Amino acid sequence: MKILYAIQGTGNGHISRAREIVPLLQKHGDLDLLISGSQADVSLTEFVKYNFHGFSYVFGKKGGIDYWKTFKEMNLKQFLTDMRSVPFKDYDLIINDFEPITAWGCKLQKIKSVSLSHQASFLSPLTPRPPKREKYAELILKYYAPTTHHVGFHFKAYDSFIHTPVIRQEIRDLKPENHGYYTVYLPAVDDKLIVKYLHQLPDVEWQVFSKHQQTTYEYKNVIVQQISNESFNRSLENCAGLFTGGGFEGPAEALYLGKKVLMMPMKNQFEQTCNAAAAEQLGLPVVKQIDENLVNELKSWVNSDKNIQIEFPDETEQIVNDLVNKFGKAFA
Repeated sequence: MKILYAIQGTGNGHISRAREIVPLLQKHGDLDLLISGSQADVSLTEFVKYNFHGFSYVFGKKGGIDYWKTFKEMNLKQFLTDMRSVPFKDYDLIINDFEPITAWGCKLQKIKSVSLSHQASFLSPLTPRPPKREKYAELILKYYAPTTHHVGFHFKAYDSFIHTPVIRQEIRDLKPENHGYYTVYLPAVDDKLIVKYLHQLPDVEWQVFSKHQQTTYEYKNVIVQQISNESFNRSLENCAGLFTGGGFEGPAEALYLGKKVLMMPMKNQFEQTCNAAAAEQLGLPVVKQIDENLVNELKSWVNSDKNIQIEFPDETEQIVNDLVNKFGKAFA
């Protein structure tokens, strides 16, 4: 069987999940990898056959998406050229993790494909949403990377095609302890901005991982360093809690390790707002924005004894096997 696995390169969650799924797919046949987008801080060790610019959000520094930079970096002509360069009909099975070039290439050529992503979970009306629904944002989630079949991941199995998160084996192998410090990862926030608030809790040690900083520096009780997979995992292993954005994989891994989690979704990013709504249903605290209330919200979270640990089962291999057996035969 010849398999194409297409992966979204914006953010770390897609690549992190792919690191678990790629070796499992390789057991089922000849696997080619395709990545589009360029905002991830982690990478795959396997050879990537197709590496495209794609359409990606560019993270800003004030808690949201930099829409101007995002618009400037979009290149529809290149998108179409890249789409036409991939021989989709040569593959027996095409799997898509929210990657638009492959999704639209398959759609236009009437080729079946299956999504294997967190975003696929939002195709179910049972997946949590914020009280204020956004029809335009729902349409983007639905049509950004459309596929004919769907397998989703979320904090809970909200629907029949949704599974609990893929927890990387390197996270499952950690021996978590509580050394008292707190880990911070807010990719859409300038580290210099968040440090202004963190240092107002002088009795708390903060380890900040930044997309915007190339060199490590310290400011009073705050250490700021560039994000890397190894250093972040070490920090997460022994922290008391994780203060992070409204992504999915990061909070899921922290919950698995029994860490306290505080989420702050990116502004005007509907998917992250939905993730925050689901997190609140689990009982997690959510910060809406950076303002004068942030210090008190941080104090409340740090001083809270409330902790939620979820034993996400290790089902990744079974999910991949079921997907290949079901859709590989159906697409043939």
